[in-house]
Amino acid sequence: MVARIYRPAPNAMQSGRGKSRNWVLEYEPEAPRSIDPLMGYTSSTDMRQQVKLRFDTVEEAESYARRSGIPYRIEPAHDASVKKVSYPDNFRHDRKFPWTH
Repeated sequence: MVARIYRPAPNAMQSGRGKSRNWVLEYEPEAPRSIDPLMGYTSSTDMRQQVKLRFDTVEEAESYARRSGIPYRIEPAHDASVKKVSYPDNFRHDRKFPWTH
Protein backbone atom coordinates (compact mmCIF):
# COMPACT_ATOMS: atom_id res chain seq x y z
CA MET A 1 0.00 0.00 0.00
CA VAL A 2 1.47 3.32 -1.11
CA ALA A 3 1.18 6.49 0.94
CA ARG A 4 1.21 9.93 -0.59
CA ILE A 5 2.82 12.96 0.95
CA TYR A 6 1.35 16.30 -0.08
CA ARG A 7 0.56 19.79 1.14
CA PRO A 8 -3.19 20.49 0.96
CA ALA A 9 -4.48 23.52 -0.89
CA PRO A 10 -5.99 26.35 1.14
CA ASN A 11 -9.74 26.55 1.40
CA ALA A 12 -11.19 28.34 -1.62
CA MET A 13 -14.00 29.86 0.42
CA GLN A 14 -11.72 31.69 2.86
CA SER A 15 -8.75 33.98 2.52
CA GLY A 16 -6.76 32.36 5.35
CA ARG A 17 -4.06 29.71 5.05
CA GLY A 18 -5.35 27.43 7.82
CA LYS A 19 -4.44 23.74 7.55
CA SER A 20 -2.45 24.34 4.36
CA ARG A 21 1.01 24.89 5.82
CA ASN A 22 1.60 21.35 7.06
CA TRP A 23 2.47 18.33 4.97
CA VAL A 24 0.13 15.34 5.14
CA LEU A 25 0.95 11.63 4.88
CA GLU A 26 -2.13 9.74 3.74
CA TYR A 27 -2.60 6.19 2.45
CA GLU A 28 -4.01 5.53 -1.00
CA PRO A 29 -7.30 3.58 -0.98
CA GLU A 30 -6.63 -0.15 -1.11
CA ALA A 31 -10.20 -1.36 -1.57
CA PRO A 32 -13.09 0.46 -3.24
CA ARG A 33 -15.91 1.80 -1.11
CA SER A 34 -19.21 -0.02 -1.15
CA ILE A 35 -22.78 1.12 -0.58
CA ASP A 36 -24.84 -0.52 2.16
CA PRO A 37 -27.98 -1.89 0.49
CA LEU A 38 -30.28 -1.24 3.47
CA MET A 39 -29.38 2.31 4.56
CA GLY A 40 -27.35 3.54 1.59
CA TYR A 41 -24.30 4.43 3.70
CA THR A 42 -20.89 4.35 2.07
CA SER A 43 -18.50 1.99 3.82
CA SER A 44 -15.06 0.55 3.35
CA THR A 45 -13.05 -2.35 4.73
CA ASP A 46 -9.79 -0.41 4.38
CA MET A 47 -8.92 0.95 7.83
CA ARG A 48 -5.79 2.77 6.64
CA GLN A 49 -7.91 5.38 4.89
CA GLN A 50 -8.67 6.82 8.33
CA VAL A 51 -5.00 7.55 9.06
CA LYS A 52 -3.87 11.07 8.22
CA LEU A 53 -0.58 12.25 9.73
CA ARG A 54 0.53 15.90 9.67
CA PHE A 55 4.16 17.07 9.60
CA ASP A 56 5.77 20.52 9.58
CA THR A 57 8.13 19.76 6.68
CA VAL A 58 8.28 17.31 3.80
CA GLU A 59 11.60 16.00 5.13
CA GLU A 60 9.96 14.96 8.42
CA ALA A 61 7.18 13.14 6.57
CA GLU A 62 9.68 11.43 4.28
CA SER A 63 11.90 10.30 7.16
CA TYR A 64 8.86 8.92 9.04
CA ALA A 65 7.81 6.92 5.98
CA ARG A 66 11.34 5.54 5.57
CA ARG A 67 11.66 4.59 9.26
CA SER A 68 8.27 2.85 9.21
CA GLY A 69 8.96 1.06 5.93
CA ILE A 70 6.04 2.70 4.15
CA PRO A 71 6.36 3.07 0.37
CA TYR A 72 5.51 6.66 -0.50
CA ARG A 73 5.35 9.22 -3.25
CA ILE A 74 5.66 12.97 -2.86
CA GLU A 75 3.38 15.35 -4.68
CA PRO A 76 4.91 18.81 -5.13
CA ALA A 77 3.26 21.72 -3.36
CA HIS A 78 1.08 23.95 -5.49
CA ASP A 79 1.65 27.50 -4.36
CA ALA A 80 -1.09 29.97 -5.25
CA SER A 81 -0.10 32.81 -7.52
CA VAL A 82 -1.23 36.17 -6.22
CA LYS A 83 -2.93 38.26 -8.87
CA LYS A 84 -2.76 41.98 -8.30
CA VAL A 85 -6.16 43.50 -8.86
CA SER A 86 -6.91 47.15 -8.48
CA TYR A 87 -10.51 48.19 -7.88
CA PRO A 88 -10.17 51.65 -9.54
CA ASP A 89 -9.05 49.93 -12.75
CA ASN A 90 -12.66 48.82 -13.22
CA PHE A 91 -13.64 52.44 -13.90
CA ARG A 92 -10.81 53.56 -16.17
CA HIS A 93 -11.89 55.31 -19.34
CA ASP A 94 -9.34 53.44 -21.49
CA ARG A 95 -10.48 49.88 -20.68
CA LYS A 96 -10.39 47.39 -23.52
CA PHE A 97 -13.81 46.02 -22.58
CA PRO A 98 -16.58 47.98 -20.86
CA TRP A 99 -17.11 47.16 -17.20
CA THR A 100 -20.35 45.33 -16.43
CA HIS A 101 -21.77 43.62 -13.39
